[in-house]
Amino acid sequence: MLARKRVAFLFNHEELHQVAHVAPVANAMSMMGGNIDIHIVTSTPEQEAEVRKHIRADQCANIRFHRISASAIAGFAGQCLGHAIPTKRISALKKNRDLFSGFDALVVPETTSFLLKSHFGLDHLKIIYLPHGAGDRAVGFRKVTAKADFVLLSGKKVRDRMVRANLVSKQGHAIIGYPKFDQFANRKPRRLFDNDRPTLLYNPHFDPLLSSWYQEGHKILEYFADQDQFNLIFTPHVMLFRRKLHASVEHRLLRWRKAFPRDFRNIPHMHIDLGSTASIDMTYTNMADIYLGDASSQVYEFIRKPRPCLFMNCHAAQWRDDPNYLHWNLGDVIESAEALPDALAISSLRHGFYRPAQERLLHATFDIQTTPSAERAALAIMKFLGIGEQQRAAA
Repeated sequence: MLARKRVAFLFNHEELHQVAHVAPVANAMSMMGGNIDIHIVTSTPEQEAEVRKHIRADQCANIRFHRISASAIAGFAGQCLGHAIPTKRISALKKNRDLFSGFDALVVPETTSFLLKSHFGLDHLKIIYLPHGAGDRAVGFRKVTAKADFVLLSGKKVRDRMVRANLVSKQGHAIIGYPKFDQFANRKPRRLFDNDRPTLLYNPHFDPLLSSWYQEGHKILEYFADQDQFNLIFTPHVMLFRRKLHASVEHRLLRWRKAFPRDFRNIPHMHIDLGSTASIDMTYTNMADIYLGDASSQVYEFIRKPRPCLFMNCHAAQWRDDPNYLHWNLGDVIESAEALPDALAISSLRHGFYRPAQERLLHATFDIQTTPSAERAALAIMKFLGIGEQQRAAA
C-alpha cells in the first residue's frame, strides 16, 4: 500500500489578503478524500480564523491545524526596520523547520517560503506555488519562481509570460483559474451611500515607486472631498497602511508612507477602508462604477464586470508595450490629480473604446470553467503528487 502523502497549506503573513487565493483549495482537496493528510499552518489567530471561513464545517475534522511563531528577536528587528523586511516570516520558517520537514508538499501563496528549500535544508519538500493575484508587476515574474516544484496559474496571460522567462516548464505548472472567484465573484453588491451618484474606487498599491499614494494620494482625496458628483471608496492595498516604511525589491527603493492630512471619515460621500476584510473579499470591486489605481492586481478582479478604469502614472513610466503595465491598456492613464476632473467627465464615453481590451484581457488572465477553480487546483496538485483517481476511491 502506498504511503499517505502529507500536504500542508501555509499562511505566513501579517495580513489576510493571501488567504482567499489558497484556502479554498485546501477545502476542495479535503472534500475529495484520498490517500492524503491535509494540514493548515498559520502564523496568527487572525489567519486561522480567516482560513476557517473557507473550510466547510464538515471538513474541519479532516484537517489538522498548526500555529507557528517567530522568535522575539525577529519581531523586535521587524519593528526597528518598520516591517520593511519580512524578518518575522523568515524566522517563523526557520524556527519551525522540524514541523515543515514532516510534510511531503507545501502549498504557498508567496515566495518567502522557498527559503525552506534554498536555505533551511528541506530538499525533499515539494513547494507548490499559487500566486496571490494575477497582476502584471515585475515582482510576480522574478527568477525565484523557477525554484518552485509546481506552479498553479490563473490563465494563459501569466502562463505565457512565465514560459517566455523560463520560470515554468510544461510539466511544472497547471492552469487552474482563480479560486478567489469561487466564493466572492457572484456576491450581490452592498449599498454604501444614500445617493445615486456614481461611485469611484481608489485603490493605490503600496509599492514605493509604482503607487500614486506617495505623490498624489492626498490631492486625490481632497478633490473628492470637495466635489458633489461622485462617491469615493478609498481602499488601498492592505499593506499600504500596515507599514510606515515600504521597500521595493524590484526597484531597490525605500519610502515612508504619509498619513492622512485631515479626517475624511465623516464625509458622507466618502468611505475609507484601510484594511478590513471587505477590502480583500471583492466587496468594493463588485460595487464600484469606476476604478482608479496604479499597480494593484485588483483591477483584474474589477473588470470581471467591464467598467471604466483610470490609472495614475506618477513616476513618468514609459509604459506602452511594457508587460509590467499591461493593465494600463484597460483605461485612460493620467499623471496628476489635476487631470482627474477631465478624465472622469469622459470616462463613460471612453469606456466604449476600452471595453474590448478589458474583455480580452479578462479571459486571458482568468481561465474560468464550469469546474470550480479550487477543485481544479486540488486535482492538479494530486496529479503532480501521483495521487490518482483509483487511490482516492480506495482510500
